[in-house]
Amino acid sequence: MTDTELKALTKKIECDLLKLFGTPILTVSDLKKAMNYSSTAAIHQAVSKGTFPIPVFKMPNRRGHFALTVEVARFMALQATDNIQKVEGKDMN
Repeated sequence: MTDTELKALTKKIECDLLKLFGTPILTVSDLKKAMNYSSTAAIHQAVSKGTFPIPVFKMPNRRGHFALTVEVARFMALQATDNIQKVEGKDMN
């Protein structure tokens, strides 16, 4: 997948997430749905261990962690393209 295709896929996913959640900033509850985690506690644990794959941040006067929709979209697009390339690589051998 080319860089242009990756950017287009990222933008498509970002638009879908914006339509679904209605905001460019996602809460942990939103991240649970978007990334198919079993619970918000699982996300909190991954964040505290430093294993959550998306950059999260705190906001003044707000509880919890937040992530940008564009970061979630970028992660999803990279995962999809990485898996596609692995599958295509296996087919070639």
